[in-house]
Amino acid sequence: MRFLKMFGIAALTWVVSGAGANAIEYDAGKFNFKLTGYGTSGIIQPDFETPLFIGDWRVRGQATFAATDAHKLGAVYSIDAAATDDGKAFREAFGFYEMRDMGRIEIGFTDSIARKLGVGLPDVGGLRINDRPIFHKKIVPEGPVISDTTLTTGRGGLRVNIVSAPRSGAQYGMSLAGITDDYDFTVDAGLKIRRPSGKLKRAFTVGASFMDNPHGFSTDVYAPAVTADFRAQVTAGMNIQYNSWIWGTTARVIYDRNPIGPVSDGIVAGTGVSYDLLKYSVSLTYMFSDTGVWNHDVDDFMDHMLIGSFRYKYSENVDGWISLGVTSKTPFVSAGMRLTF
Repeated sequence: MRFLKMFGIAALTWVVSGAGANAIEYDAGKFNFKLTGYGTSGIIQPDFETPLFIGDWRVRGQATFAATDAHKLGAVYSIDAAATDDGKAFREAFGFYEMRDMGRIEIGFTDSIARKLGVGLPDVGGLRINDRPIFHKKIVPEGPVISDTTLTTGRGGLRVNIVSAPRSGAQYGMSLAGITDDYDFTVDAGLKIRRPSGKLKRAFTVGASFMDNPHGFSTDVYAPAVTADFRAQVTAGMNIQYNSWIWGTTARVIYDRNPIGPVSDGIVAGTGVSYDLLKYSVSLTYMFSDTGVWNHDVDDFMDHMLIGSFRYKYSENVDGWISLGVTSKTPFVSAGMRLTF
């Protein structure tokens, strides 16, 4: 997978240098192709000692064909650092059929609808807090940590997502996945309600999933893989925006029935706030994880994470950030540069 990492970084460098301030896009009537992505490079200093390099990147391509004004066909392929770290050749690879007034059907390897309709925690840094945080690459937790507050059932099984078009601010959907060695099948459902008008903008989400017979299944890289009769999850969250202020909170509950081996279920919850002023942004984010809370035969492991971040936007595609935080009892400072296209 080293080749994939080098290819992704090289492709990202070429696109940013060649495309300037615009994403690569080709539009020929009914056919459209768009390439987007980002690259982050920086350092992190655990215990404020020796600086260590950190890097992150993602490249996403989407091709669509508009058969009519109301019907569209498309395909998506993306790859990122998180996927290559796991030895995978893609982050997402799926096709879709979209009906403007009805909704969308996706078939392939992608996130469940419960995750896609979820909300994350406000953060302006570059440590990927809402998607497999990268600070634990250098700061290994002292026990199992559930690192993501948004419900996830992975992208390794062939999946069908069905999601409605937004109606009166509400959007809902269901997912079914299988044909994988990780579990027999999984069913997900999600609902998102938006109230985007006025100075006070709000978004509320709920989601749930049921996974039958997981065996060696893992999505949270800092928690053990699960083998159990079934895994059930629920999640809920909200984002509230007032002018330049954003406040968000979200939580996820995981329950494994008759787990074998180390426990990896429990609860995770977080909250955060961010503020934008011209080219400057700041955020403060807190997350709490409690793993093994349902199993009274072992001691559960609790972890607290607090990160404050500052970002300055140099241009439309270039910004710099610095974060100061503590996790797993280890304080750290991190800084870097981010390029987007």
